[in-house]
Amino acid sequence: MKFENAYFITGTAYAGKSTLVKNLAERFNGIACRENYHEPLMDGLDKNEFPCLCYTRDLEDWHHFIRRSPEEYAAWIKGVSKECEILELEILEEVCKEGKPVFVDTNISLETLHRISDEKHVLLMLADPMISVNLFFNRPDKEKQFLYQLMMEEEDPEAALENFRQGLMLINSQENYDELLHSGFEVLFRDENRTQEQTLSLAARHFGLE
Repeated sequence: MKFENAYFITGTAYAGKSTLVKNLAERFNGIACRENYHEPLMDGLDKNEFPCLCYTRDLEDWHHFIRRSPEEYAAWIKGVSKECEILELEILEEVCKEGKPVFVDTNISLETLHRISDEKHVLLMLADPMISVNLFFNRPDKEKQFLYQLMMEEEDPEAALENFRQGLMLINSQENYDELLHSGFEVLFRDENRTQEQTLSLAARHFGLE
């Protein structure tokens, strides 16, 4: 199935994906499917079918979350993305029927994006892989600050932080970055000197919206 009126934005953390999706939807009277737009479906998920998504939903002691090895954490993130893709495609099938342009902050895999869309409907936004590692806890997001507080409660907070950083480094590896970079889709690199309006114009031009 092709999503003719959907415009997918994917890439690395801290590249500006969420902001761009919001701005595009406002400019072109579209629908913004922002980060984690699958969350309304979470309560009804079967843990046997969606074990990674249900891990956090059913977690009773969040200290177990931060104590996992870097390898376990990276594997879980990868599993979450695969499970989210199933939910995202289900949601998009309905949302796109509304006929408006749909702007999607997505974790849908590159392979699937090549199947359900085309090069003019996908934009990759990339930031230096180490930005996410170094600035993860600098954002005021309540989820990130919650995790930070958990680590501060550990017997050795610095060791807990370093363990988590190692997991972030696996997720934001150069290998994963290069896979995105050479995916065949248009790439927009993070640029501190570029305004939101300029980024919006570049994306709109790529998508053929103006």
